[in-house]
Amino acid sequence: MPGDPLIDALRALLGDRLSTARAVREHHGKDSSFHAMEAPDAVAFAESTEEVSAIVKLCAEHGRPVIPFGTGTSLEGQIQATKGGICIDVSAMQQILELNESDLDCRVQAGVTRKALNTHLRDTGLFFPIDPGADASLGGMAATSASGTNAVRYGTMRDNVMGLTVVLADGRVIRTGGRARKSSAGYDLTRLFVGSEGTLGVITEVQLRLYGIPEAMTAAVCSFESLSGAVDTVILTIQSGIPVARIELLDEHQIDAVNRYAKLDLPVKPTLFFEFHGTESWAREQAEMVGEIAEGYGGSNFEWATKQEDRNRLWQARHNAWYANLALKPGAMGWATDVCVPISRLAECILETRKDIDESGVLAPIVGHVGDGNFHLTFVLDPNDPDDMKKAEGVNERMVMRALAMGGTCTGEHGVGSSKMKFLQAEHGESVSVMRQVKLALDPQNLMNPGKILTV
Repeated sequence: MPGDPLIDALRALLGDRLSTARAVREHHGKDSSFHAMEAPDAVAFAESTEEVSAIVKLCAEHGRPVIPFGTGTSLEGQIQATKGGICIDVSAMQQILELNESDLDCRVQAGVTRKALNTHLRDTGLFFPIDPGADASLGGMAATSASGTNAVRYGTMRDNVMGLTVVLADGRVIRTGGRARKSSAGYDLTRLFVGSEGTLGVITEVQLRLYGIPEAMTAAVCSFESLSGAVDTVILTIQSGIPVARIELLDEHQIDAVNRYAKLDLPVKPTLFFEFHGTESWAREQAEMVGEIAEGYGGSNFEWATKQEDRNRLWQARHNAWYANLALKPGAMGWATDVCVPISRLAECILETRKDIDESGVLAPIVGHVGDGNFHLTFVLDPNDPDDMKKAEGVNERMVMRALAMGGTCTGEHGVGSSKMKFLQAEHGESVSVMRQVKLALDPQNLMNPGKILTV
């Protein structure tokens, strides 16, 4: 953009780490969702908190929006440049700044991915458990309050982020939280920024809880004659206090897709994937207790995977569910969406949603981290058929409103982005006006990722 004073100033700061190339801008203007690409004016590749601060100060001076970018794996339109502006790509910020093995915590730059962190931790006997499937950046995972397959035992990012370094809309750098396991000092700014999706500031460093690698990990797969039997097994397992590490539900449509894509031969029935962590005896005891519960609800064909390579193959098949679904209809467009409900309402919500999908005639396998009441749909849509999209929109809206009526939330882990802004009002009512006041207090020019979460 010749003659643009902001671009000129950023180029003077970053040199060839500022790009206005069309391909680069378009890559940074679309996440993993179905949302149309909206490219930023330029992409700034930052390498430190100080550079992010300098970039943000220039954007504030010129009144231009800022859109943070990690790996681009968000699912609700979080990174589209709805009003143009400068995308700050933090993927080069890959330093692990501190590792405190005795205290089970570490501090990393925002561009470090979860897999890179766990590779670094491999010889320490520690690991970071939050696993959303995609190899997302930890800064992005904090910004969206990501969750994943291990959340039933280890919680979400909101539970595992101890502190942050954040660049505010005026370029100020603040550090929130700390390394102490608890604190009563002041407002909890860490929790404010976790899940803020870049609308309040740019996260540049994250302090994280770590965990000891369990002595034993055992995985199992169990198929059911009915979807209700599978979900009831989950509910009773949780209510019984069995500390399962992972419980994943795949309905028969999802199992069919996974079988085809991963070359598995699982029965095409509603299926639960389990993982148990602990000592050898405790992991085996957990598995036996869950096996008895599952049998009571029609579970059968238990298959065990104790070897690491077998567990990895199983969970990789689960993580590839998105790609497996798209392969069901070559050339299709995918739309992933999620809700979360109290565990006691999970069976009702899933069964009503499955019935709605079938009656609507759309293709939408169900998969979920059901141990905490969270499940997902992946609509597999014909991009050239507007009626297909209209039907999916109807199913999604009814699913969200159904979840809210049951005391749930419009999103358990994907975030709001631009997709679910209308549902945020339905869920939180007058509280949204307080969120708006917080947004304007920290970002009076509405430059931080505008058009996401709420309107200003």
